[in-house]
Amino acid sequence: MTAARHPDHAPLELERFVPYQLSIVSNTVSQAIADDYQERHDLGVTEWRVMAVLARFDGLSAREVAERTAMDKVAVSRALSRLVDAGRVRREIHENDKRRSVLGLTAEGWAIHDEVAPMARRRERELLARLEPDEQVWLRRILDKLMPPEDFKR
Repeated sequence: MTAARHPDHAPLELERFVPYQLSIVSNTVSQAIADDYQERHDLGVTEWRVMAVLARFDGLSAREVAERTAMDKVAVSRALSRLVDAGRVRREIHENDKRRSVLGLTAEGWAIHDEVAPMARRRERELLARLEPDEQVWLRRILDKLMPPEDFKR
């Protein structure tokens, strides 16, 4: 039965629902980037995001990585385990808090990052090329406004 036959139901018009549209764009772009590195490095999307965050912010805890990526803590934990086991991420004990681990990329992790990051930037340029220069400026402004507050990422 269709929604038209059920006036009590108001299905979302997903194709016009902004969270859905953002998700589709994000998933499409992320998968295009992932296609560049998955087979070559046996690296999943979550693992790459963890590596990218650690490249930008060395010495984070697993909790801080999860916060900065807005990803599920369990998914981040699994990705970190795989990355540590593969020798791509180092896990050390915090010098002032023996209960806390700090994370960073290993030399192997940096080598992969330095190969994948330019591919990701190229994909970003390809996506943005579909917009006029002033649209690119507005997109950045809008995304900056929609990002969680800085306190969320700490």
